[in-house]
Amino acid sequence: MDAGVMGNGTRANTAVPVRVVAAAVEHGADWALRSAVAADVEVIAELRAVVMRPDLERLGRYDEHRVRQRLRDAFSPQHTSVVVIGREIAGCVAVRPDEGSLWLEHFYLAPHHQGRGLGSAVLGAVLERTDAQGMTVRLNVLQGSAARRLYERHGFVVETQDPVDVFMTRPPGSVPSPRTRARPATDTALKQARR
Repeated sequence: MDAGVMGNGTRANTAVPVRVVAAAVEHGADWALRSAVAADVEVIAELRAVVMRPDLERLGRYDEHRVRQRLRDAFSPQHTSVVVIGREIAGCVAVRPDEGSLWLEHFYLAPHHQGRGLGSAVLGAVLERTDAQGMTVRLNVLQGSAARRLYERHGFVVETQDPVDVFMTRPPGSVPSPRTRARPATDTALKQARR
């Protein structure tokens, strides 16, 4: 999955990371988003290489060095949040401002956390913030990637595509499918659930 960090409600080129603690019901684990720091770059670059390898190989575009370097070159801690479960970095997501909209990029989850609802929960929390800001969100996903279905369930539609990428957009307030409407638990709900 490709995705960055939340805008702060203004259209300036500054952003505030999403700070959410949630219980991913289907995933069965408490998770949180924390602001990325510069030291996260290598962990995230490696995560990107692992997650994107199957799709890039399928498209004949995998390059061991380039897959990591593209993340290093584009890494923006102020626009990136890290998905954590306990002390483990389970993924990341970036949302950066771009000419009156937001780009969702560098959205990766470790393979052992995929397919159990965590991606949908994280994406839902991110989109709740972008909707509150009244911002259109754009992204691109590789042709044939399973991530495309996740984005479509959350209201993204295809804008354009080429042989490698599918460019998608989501206006604020797009209604997600009923499967994606689960909301993150509040801190109080998490404390009660742990009792």
